[in-house]
Amino acid sequence: MTSKLIVNKIGLPRFIISTLFVFVLILAVVLKVPMDMLLSDVIKRFGMYGILVLAMVPSIQSGTGPNFALPIGIVCGLLGATMSIEFGHVGFSAFIIAVLFSIPIAVITGYFYGKLLNAVKGSEMAIATYTGFSVVQLMSIGWIMLPFKSGQMIWPIGKGLRTTFTLEKTFGHVLDNFLHFNILGVTIPTGLLLFFLGACYFVYLFTKSKTGTAILAGGMNPNYARASGVNIDKGRMIANILSTVLGAVGIIVYSSSYGFVQLYTAPLMMAFPAVAAVLIGGATAKRAKISHVIIGVLLFQGLLTSAMPVTNKIFPVGNISEIIRTVVQNGIILYALTKVEGGK
Repeated sequence: MTSKLIVNKIGLPRFIISTLFVFVLILAVVLKVPMDMLLSDVIKRFGMYGILVLAMVPSIQSGTGPNFALPIGIVCGLLGATMSIEFGHVGFSAFIIAVLFSIPIAVITGYFYGKLLNAVKGSEMAIATYTGFSVVQLMSIGWIMLPFKSGQMIWPIGKGLRTTFTLEKTFGHVLDNFLHFNILGVTIPTGLLLFFLGACYFVYLFTKSKTGTAILAGGMNPNYARASGVNIDKGRMIANILSTVLGAVGIIVYSSSYGFVQLYTAPLMMAFPAVAAVLIGGATAKRAKISHVIIGVLLFQGLLTSAMPVTNKIFPVGNISEIIRTVVQNGIILYALTKVEGGK
């Protein structure tokens, strides 16, 4: 098999990022970066970001493209998390309550977002981006105006919630610490990985259900699906409700593992690394599978996590790793969008 055929089979983005990831790991060994710490961070970030990337699958399969309005679901999840803390829950129960609070909010929000996408067919990705931006900015006013009273979240002086606050006394690291263990110094956050893989299995079962199959058919060939009696608009709405719910649950998992909640404009750009990751995994703007999510998260977050200490060793001054992240992320998205056939 020639090198060109290999690249075509693997996919150019996946091939480039895989090669770069291996190169960075070799450099890390040469520069004597602690590999146990590096691999622990890679595995942790794999679980942290996984569900946010998984949220891309239903929207892509429905034909609406990558969900650039992921911040809508993220805002729903942050609202659920703050409500859980406000009512005084701690530990694992606080995490579960946060998820349970966020899901109905995300379902309602996702319903109206789905109706919007059905009204703007052909321009979904552009509309989604600006809708996500608008919701984040609108909710920035909400974080100031909502009547929260918990001392863990509000400003000591003035009104509104803090920009960032710790989850140390509530549900910080509850999944990471569940059944975690070490292998040769590498920490395995068992609970975090199980939760992510469980979410992947749930979405896989959904795609194999009658509804999931109809959504997939509508996304791949709308004309044939419509002729077969499939309600494409309903399928698109269900898919984007699921994507919004996954975004809400994903940010709660992310915040728990990170140990902090970030409000106001923090969710603004979070859709872009999630979109880049699923595309690196082998997805396109019209086709996505669970395997694309798992491979994409591992490669993208693995590269970014390992590149940071390596570039800091080579270039002690400056923030080269952040530049690499931005170039890789936006370059992959641009490449994927150039492969979308226009006018269809």
